[in-house]
Amino acid sequence: MTPANLADTVLSAARAVFETRGLDVAALPATTAVERPRNPEHGDYASTLALQLGKKVGVAPRELASALAEELGRRDGIKSVEIAGPGFLNIRLDAAAAGVLARDIVLAGSAYGRTDRLAGERINLEFVSANPTGPVHIGGVRWAAVGDALSRLLRTAGADVGTEYYFNDAGSQIDRFARSLLASAKGEPAPEDGYGGAYIAEIASDVVKRSPEVLAQPDEQAQETFRRVGVELMFAEIKKSLAEFGVDFDTYFNEKDLHDRGELQEALDRLREQGHVFESDGATWLRTTDFGDDKDRVLRKSDGDWTYFAADCAYYLDKRKRGFDRVVIMLGADHHGYIGRMKAMAACFGDDPAKNLEILIGQLVNLVRDGEPVRMSKRAGTVVTLEDFVDALGVDATRYALARYSSDSPIDIDIDLWTSASRENPVYYVQYVAARTASVSRNAAEVGLTRGEPDEFRPELLSNEKENELLKALGEYPETVAFAAQHREPHHVARLLEKIAGAFHRFYDEPACRILPKGEEPIGDGNRARLWLNDATRTVIANGLSLLGVSAPERM
Repeated sequence: MTPANLADTVLSAARAVFETRGLDVAALPATTAVERPRNPEHGDYASTLALQLGKKVGVAPRELASALAEELGRRDGIKSVEIAGPGFLNIRLDAAAAGVLARDIVLAGSAYGRTDRLAGERINLEFVSANPTGPVHIGGVRWAAVGDALSRLLRTAGADVGTEYYFNDAGSQIDRFARSLLASAKGEPAPEDGYGGAYIAEIASDVVKRSPEVLAQPDEQAQETFRRVGVELMFAEIKKSLAEFGVDFDTYFNEKDLHDRGELQEALDRLREQGHVFESDGATWLRTTDFGDDKDRVLRKSDGDWTYFAADCAYYLDKRKRGFDRVVIMLGADHHGYIGRMKAMAACFGDDPAKNLEILIGQLVNLVRDGEPVRMSKRAGTVVTLEDFVDALGVDATRYALARYSSDSPIDIDIDLWTSASRENPVYYVQYVAARTASVSRNAAEVGLTRGEPDEFRPELLSNEKENELLKALGEYPETVAFAAQHREPHHVARLLEKIAGAFHRFYDEPACRILPKGEEPIGDGNRARLWLNDATRTVIANGLSLLGVSAPERM
């Protein structure tokens, strides 16, 4: 029995109690949930439904809990129900009801864990969006891992998701990039406000190869050539790095297109219609203070130039016009002040900032070796890049390490730990279970052990404490996926995978839970039942690792 099945059973029992007692059935929720008690001695699952409904229908919660417990005790698969405190229900399943989960998981395969919790939501998820003035740096690497995992989670929870990379190819930083390339090509030092690092020399050289006449052009014309070709080369490299990291976007959106299509003016006109635009000191402003911002924001400067904020407004409006109900933007720690102005901007458009716009802030990451932060890239000169991360840890370990922690917490990634072949290395610990379960399946086939037909499975034989512990952990997976998607926190999936890995190791090491027959022992139903449990474990580990963009190896 899965937690979802049990929750349905609890709700069905509540309906029966309400009908028997003449209570208002309309007071019942459409869905309910069951949870794991913190103390396993309290049972397999707990429900607070009696506490939620008691006052609502005028019945003491403990009295309602007593009626629910009696009704649940009649249901198949329920071993016992105890009432605790003011009306908690502690539920124990019989072995057969608990064990059938192994078969359900194997039969569901990659679909196990999919829900419709977010069905009907159209979400635009923007992440990384690094400026095309250099390689993806350490902050962008974190968002690449977390953002891609989140997009997978949201889709698994039923949302319609469009992933997006905002390609900032307009503005002063691109001018500095072009000037830096031109200076490098001429053998001159980088401008004071320019960019350094070996990658600048590499790209400058590539621009010259593509456009050999560039150095004979006047500086203004040459700078434009370096801008156009250099940005193209840099962004192609960024896309290649991300693709090798397993991250591809549905849409790469150019800021320059907003300008070329007149969308900044369109956004200004829309905001003016809403009554939130005013003129002052020759500039055009948006009165964001009406919606909680700490100051009003300039949209167009007195010299006629648009501000970055004006482009932000136009870009948000463009996403909404494309039919996205919710715009989710993932930003680095230095953008915390961005939240207030963006929320106010959404309100100025007439949207509900709590519903239509969500901004996630990621904290800093350090790559550490021998207890000291790795300070800079050999190629970029001043920052740690995506390539540095992958060179140090590999794709799987990098993705897992960055997705394993809440993104609003700063983290240190220890190279020695994350490259070790030990149980202290979380990704190795989880992937080892993927490989071990695959090995068990291969070895079973060699001795003629198969799971047999689904209707031959005897779930009641999975009655050992270690088997029950593993089944409970596997049963948590669907709700964990839904919770992680709703709260935008992929790290919950990683932590559950580690819990499952620990439970599997304890199950595997328990002499009473041998999967393969020993010596000349005949193959029995117990061996077959535990093979179902082994294969269910591999299914969940593989599904969870896939959500994080990490492989589930068959051999290690």
